[in-house]
Amino acid sequence: MENPSRHPAQDPAQHPARGLPAPPALGAAALPPGTYEGQVVLVTGGGSGLGKAIAAEFARLGADLVIASRRARQLKAAREELAAVPGAGRVTAAVCDIRDPERVAEVFDAAQAAVGLPDVLVNNAAANFPSPAEDLTPGAWRAVVDITLTGTWFMTREFGRRHLAAGTPGSIVNIGASYAWTGGPGFAHSAAAKAGVKNLVETLAVEWGPYGIQINGLVPGLFPHPDLPEAITAGLAGGTEGGPGSGTGGGLDARQPALRVGAPRELGWAATFLASPYARFVTGHTLVVDGANWQRRNVVNPELTPLRTQLGRGPFTP
Repeated sequence: MENPSRHPAQDPAQHPARGLPAPPALGAAALPPGTYEGQVVLVTGGGSGLGKAIAAEFARLGADLVIASRRARQLKAAREELAAVPGAGRVTAAVCDIRDPERVAEVFDAAQAAVGLPDVLVNNAAANFPSPAEDLTPGAWRAVVDITLTGTWFMTREFGRRHLAAGTPGSIVNIGASYAWTGGPGFAHSAAAKAGVKNLVETLAVEWGPYGIQINGLVPGLFPHPDLPEAITAGLAGGTEGGPGSGTGGGLDARQPALRVGAPRELGWAATFLASPYARFVTGHTLVVDGANWQRRNVVNPELTPLRTQLGRGPFTP
């Protein structure tokens, strides 16, 4: 009698793990062409990395863009790159430290004068670096929390107040992190700040929903890009954008349930959906785009390596 447990259709040797399929090519659009024509989208941290990748997908759908960052040279290059995206509307850039509420107001004034009141705000700007909690100085704590949480709040507040005064709808997308749910050993400052950002999504969705303002969160997984800080990438080796198994055996791909890392455009597609007319009834939600990596668990827990050892730090000395 045939043993059903060894049926070829169930034999792992006959069906090796392949991971999730690769995404469509760069330049593909998840929404109809022109979805954002006549719309203004403001992206903080839009001069590099994932912020620029998100901005590019809005541009591809016809949006007028305002990209904000603290680095003028980076902004100039990003502005030229985004203006060349097929389908892009007008692209303007503004140097802005989002920790300064007066400068935030000036950026909105400038955007409104140049292209109009932003219809969509993407709060992408943040700060982060790994550190044992006990080593964080007051200044280091404030630097991360002030940019990641307080700066996000200043941008959100300015956006919300202007739309409430004008009686117009709007959409906000806050870029979050999965350790807002789980805690983030090695990133206590950032995890606390991102938990606050997630809570703003849930709080303001209720407060501002009656006035037509929706707000959602978007959590990226591993999306390697050239602008990742060295302190974050130091412990990551191998892995490239692409299809299943595109990295080396011990690289990033092998560490993901999807058996691949994310392509930055995949995060852009998610952002354009959340802010689009097709997601108007989605608000107060945080969408995780990470191939289920944050939900991964081992059947048998590996031996714990203390954080200081992982980061190559010696014993703590006050």
